[in-house]
Amino acid sequence: MNQPLHGRVALVTGGARGIGAATALRLAAGGAAVVVTDVDGVPLHETVAAIRASGADAHAVCGDLTLPDFPDNLVANVLARYGDLHIIVNAAGYLWPQAIHRMSDEQFLALQDIHVTAPFRLLRSAGLHFREAVVRERAVGATVMRKVVNVSALGAVSGLPMSVNYCSAKAAVIGMTLALAKEWGPLHVNVNCVAFGLIQTRLTDPRVAEHPVLDIAGREVNIGKIGLQVSEIARTIPLGRPGTVEEAAGAIYLLCLPESDYITGDVLLASGGLR
Repeated sequence: MNQPLHGRVALVTGGARGIGAATALRLAAGGAAVVVTDVDGVPLHETVAAIRASGADAHAVCGDLTLPDFPDNLVANVLARYGDLHIIVNAAGYLWPQAIHRMSDEQFLALQDIHVTAPFRLLRSAGLHFREAVVRERAVGATVMRKVVNVSALGAVSGLPMSVNYCSAKAAVIGMTLALAKEWGPLHVNVNCVAFGLIQTRLTDPRVAEHPVLDIAGREVNIGKIGLQVSEIARTIPLGRPGTVEEAAGAIYLLCLPESDYITGDVLLASGGLR
């Protein structure tokens, strides 16, 4: 079996369900040892069990990524277990739609916390390891490319009604990507971003008219009637349909492969042609 990521260690946030889970499974199939983290323990351990059942190496770390000390502890956990870290996929996140005149500070800031602040803290912590690692590698004449793939959304560049909090946060993810690509280029780290269009997940299931309230780290989040918009949006997609989580994971996987070693600071649209 072709395993281009053999010997690599990957960290995937938001890996219990959806795009995060599909990405963890895809990276593991490519040969990487995968650490998966999420706030929701039951599906998190199910994802890790599925990876292990395939014969790959996986480890679960359950916790709230928005807690100030969790990202540092998460990176320390990965390094203690595997001794290195080569791939980071920041996939954790959720929607909390509301018209701006009804949106509370809590609704706005909660999405900044999970989409922007949590990845910032995680990458800040990982950056210390990257700097130390590149010094060791240069001392022996080695070049090891590392990968960061941040997850953004088409709404960051085209807008989405009822989602000022989400679109603002996802636009910040793009800015973070572009800045780090320039800062970390000398460290042999590729930093890229995938901006997704409409992907079929539990948050966009068109069969669900009224989505249940989600429990996000003890916070009740009513994500509204997102499913009702899916058929409308799908008609505007050139490919004629939403993407699957496996297709979304494939876009992320492309930017984790050795073939992407000269691609950095890029924003890949995975939207079925929707702009």
